[in-house]
Amino acid sequence: MMSNRLREFRDLAGLSMQALANRVGTTAPQINKLEKGERRLTLDWMTRLAEALGIEPKDLLPLPSRAPPTASQDRPLLGGEAAPGPPVPARDPRDLIPVRSAARGGDEQEMFLEDGPIDYIARPHSLLHVRDAYSIYMIGDSMTPRFRPGQLLHINPYKPPQAGTGVVVTKTDNVVLIKEFVRRSATMLYLKQYYPAAELKYPLNEIRDIHIVVGLDEP
Repeated sequence: MMSNRLREFRDLAGLSMQALANRVGTTAPQINKLEKGERRLTLDWMTRLAEALGIEPKDLLPLPSRAPPTASQDRPLLGGEAAPGPPVPARDPRDLIPVRSAARGGDEQEMFLEDGPIDYIARPHSLLHVRDAYSIYMIGDSMTPRFRPGQLLHINPYKPPQAGTGVVVTKTDNVVLIKEFVRRSATMLYLKQYYPAAELKYPLNEIRDIHIVVGLDEP
């Protein structure tokens, strides 16, 4: 469950769950689930609810902890990626990026993205001004020791790949691969896998996206 301040602001506005639901075009049970954290408060929900309550979307986020800040574990990667630096404190929904989940399967330790984000985190410095940035958990050991299971990888969907960079590749059948970019010909994409060591190749007409790993957090 993910805490939020929705009920607090609904009470301050003097609205019942049904009244708020009417304003945002949903149902009272849905509002109840959002308040309890049983349904994730996505950026779209935050925007709609904040408008109905006359507040800023960021006001719905939990109040920051008073615990002293800790040093970021976001560190440089192999392959020439830039050091990500400390995350930006989350003060506004635009300072957040979604975390995507994946399930492992297939002979080549493929991954399949679940529907929608599973969480939001403070935007890392390496993705400060990057549109559509996201993070994804590493599943499986196919890239050990470069990427280990449980590490949270930060992804730039627009940076062009170069030999040696980590990549998140999405195939047209929605299979997701986290590998190392080797090269691309007129018709084929070549990727490196660490464990077991292998060079993999895929026809480009089976590839939908190639996104670059620019940083990571330890589990």
